[in-house]
Amino acid sequence: MTEAYVLTLGQNAITLALLLAGPILLITLMVGSLISLIQAATQINEATLSFIPKLISVIVVLVVLSSWMLQQALTFTFNLFTSLPNLVH
Repeated sequence: MTEAYVLTLGQNAITLALLLAGPILLITLMVGSLISLIQAATQINEATLSFIPKLISVIVVLVVLSSWMLQQALTFTFNLFTSLPNLVH
């Protein structure tokens, strides 16, 4: 196991984590900003008002993208496990 392999593996793991978490975080950010804009316009300052729309949006994103997310994670794990025998000398 070389230093370059470890760095590449770490880079790929971080990229995968960002790729999987990105859509959820982006949708949550957009929904939260929209709810904050509505709260500012109507002067309703309730901190818990944005919780339910964010929760629903996260559930919708997970339902829509869960198969793709699982496929990405499985591909990364499969590639990691198949490369393990080559690392042992």
